[in-house]
Formats: sequence, C-alpha cells, structure tokens
Amino acid sequence: MSTTGPQDAPTHWRGILRHLGPGLIITACIVGSGELIATPMVGAEYGFSLLWFIIGGCMIKVLVQVELGRFAISKGMTTLEAMNTIPGPRLVVSWLVWCWLFMFVGILFQLGGIVGGVGKVVAELGWFAGFGGTGIFTIDRLIALVVSAVTVAILASGKYKPVELFSIIMVVLFVVATLFALGSLQWSPEMAAHSISWGDIREGFQFRLPGDFSTAFAAFGIIGVGASELIYYPYWCLEKGYARNVGTPNPTNVWYRRTQGWLRVMRIDACVSMVVYTSATVAFFLLGAALLHGTSGVSNETMIADLSKMYAPLGEAGLTIFLVGAFVVLFSTMVTASASNARLLADGLVLFQLKKPRSEKERAKLLSQCCIAVPLVCAGVYLFVGAPVSLVLVGGVAQALMLPFLAGAALYFRYKQTDKPLQPGKVWTALLWVSAIAMAAVGLFQFYQKLT
Repeated sequence: MSTTGPQDAPTHWRGILRHLGPGLIITACIVGSGELIATPMVGAEYGFSLLWFIIGGCMIKVLVQVELGRFAISKGMTTLEAMNTIPGPRLVVSWLVWCWLFMFVGILFQLGGIVGGVGKVVAELGWFAGFGGTGIFTIDRLIALVVSAVTVAILASGKYKPVELFSIIMVVLFVVATLFALGSLQWSPEMAAHSISWGDIREGFQFRLPGDFSTAFAAFGIIGVGASELIYYPYWCLEKGYARNVGTPNPTNVWYRRTQGWLRVMRIDACVSMVVYTSATVAFFLLGAALLHGTSGVSNETMIADLSKMYAPLGEAGLTIFLVGAFVVLFSTMVTASASNARLLADGLVLFQLKKPRSEKERAKLLSQCCIAVPLVCAGVYLFVGAPVSLVLVGGVAQALMLPFLAGAALYFRYKQTDKPLQPGKVWTALLWVSAIAMAAVGLFQFYQKLT
C-alpha cells in the first residue's frame, strides 16, 4: 500500500499488477458461502440447467461494484458514508444505512454458518476423533470456536497488509483445490460415472427457468459479488490507497486525469477478481450438478459429507485433498469477511454516534476492537444455533433484499454525485442499468416470497 501523497496511476501491466489487491480480498471473501455451500445446492436441485444463471449472477453485479468503487475513490468516502448522503428519511442516519444494519445482522448469521462449515470440514477429516462431547460441545462447535480465535489473532491489528497477503495465499490455494476437485471428475477412472459432458454444458445454456426458483434466487444474493461484498469493496479500495493517490478532490484537469488513471486500475482489479471467482463458482456449481443432482442434495447435518463422500473412490488421499480444499475456501471467507464487517461495524458505530474517536489512533483502536468482536459473535451464533446451511441462506436472503437499494444507490451516484469527466460511457451505463434491474428483480422476488 502506498504511503506517499497524490501520484499518477501506472499505465504498464507490471505497475498495475502491483496495485491490485482489493479485488483479491473480495475474491477470498466470496468463495466460501456462496460457492461451497449455496452454489452446489443449486446444482443439486436443478442439475446443469442453470449454468447460465450462475455465470450471469457472477458477472452482472461487477458493474455496480465498480460504480461504488468509482464514488469512493473520487470522493474519498466509505460506503456507509456515501449511503448516508442518499436523500430520504433520516433517524440519526439515512434510511439506507438502517437497511444496511438489517443486512449486517443477517451477515453475522451467515458468518456463523461459515465458521460452522469450517468446523464440520475439519471434523470430517477425523484428525480430532474422540474429542468433543454433546450439545454445544460437539467437536465441530469446538473447532469453530478455535477457528474464530485464530481469525481474531490474524485480524487483531486491524491493518490492511495481513488481510491482503492472507487473501492472495488463500486464492491460490482454493484455485488449485477447485481445479483438482473438478478435474478429478474428468481424468479419474474411479469418478467416470460423474464426468461432465459437452451435452451437460449445452444444457446449461438453454436459458430455461424451473418452476420453483426459490433456491436459485437465494443463491443469487450470495454468488459472485453479493450485497455485502459490494459494500466491502470501497473500503478495501480506500485502504489500498487509491483515493489517497488521487488526492483531495478538485475540479482541475490534472486531478481528473489522475483520478481517471486510478479508476482504470480499480476496474482492472475488479475484473480480474471477477474472472477468478466466476471460475470457482462455476466449478462448484458443476460439482453440485454432477455429484448431487438426483440425490437428497445438501442438508445442514451432512453438508460437507454429501460432497466429500463422492470422492471416496479416489482413496483417502483424494478425499483428504478435497476436504483440505474445502477448509481453505471456508476459512478464507471467514477471515476476510470478518475483516470487512469489522470495518463496517466501526464505521457504523461512528455514524450512529455510538462512538466518537477523536484521533486516528482512537479510530484504529476501535477497528481493532471490532476485529476481535465480529469473529467471536459469529462463533457464538453457530454454537447456539448450528444448522450452517440455513444460517448461510439467511445471509443470502438478507443480501438479496439489499440488492435493489444498492443498485439504486449506484445509479444515484452515477447521475447525481459523479463529476461529468469521471462518468462512465454510454455502453457501460447501459450495462449498469441491466445490472441494477437484475439486482432489483432478485430483491423484489425475495420480498414477495417472504410476504407469501
């Protein structure tokens, strides 16, 4: 992360690559709840027929992500600060910040499901057989508590660099694990019964919709960039230094040129991450469709076992590699999502006037406290609730309900808050509208389902 003042953005690829990072943190955050838990459920329920929906769900939301990043970089404001400028009713803060608070509670449940998933994966490995008891002291719950403690240790400093480094390592590891899991279906004779054919892929692009679409719509709120990641992304762009490199906003040609350069870096960062998490999402969907379609699907109690047992023909080594890969995917989400939500919590406490840090040192202390609190709260949720799949889907519904508001906010920033020299072109704006309408449709469908 840069420590200097305003500077021009790099124009060559080597320089641009050095400034990537926020998107990789988001990628590490994404590939866990939606990909390992929710996406295989869609594949298990609908087979290959919704491959087009999964790909579209991953790609379409990046436009809103970029638009929120554009506002943060050009204005130097966090997402909650930006949302607090939205016109409408206010009670201490804007109505949209209150909507975020509702979603935030759902996200804590979702992270409880994630840490529970980690516990179940490690329990499936059998390394701690004989440990644990009954009730809230089962082995998976004890492991979940340990994982939360490790997450606290990683994040307690509240600094950016450890999160970015952790994310890069996790992204590399889960890409390798995903390729192994998917590739084994094709090259292993023992898994030949589950191999994926070109006919299966063609089926996935017939653009058909099933009669009962509820599971797929719930997953849409999580896969790819969910509402939570859309909100996280500007925070990491700010901490990476994009806005600091741009400098204080001023209506000069020099500032506009510098800002346009860093917005280009941000777009590349977002698109690189989209390619990575879309690939991982598609891989897990295909695994669910190939391994679980026509079976009982994925349940709360056998979530990991339902997938992992399908790898038994590969022997103990193959099964262990799959489970370790699942651990990496879920743990990466736990750490990066906890880091992201800690920043939101700290920001929210200030906006709601519950905390009033008087210096950067006090603000850093508040962030550190939030980095400790979030993982422990999520562990508590799983200890007393259990049911990781249900917890993840609660978060998915909350995110889906938030999507229309974020889509509207992105359009508001585009037309009302962004200086004309920094506004996107006609094609990008048209695609932004498509993204916003799709996100709004998902959210409204979820709301309708809850009413009926």
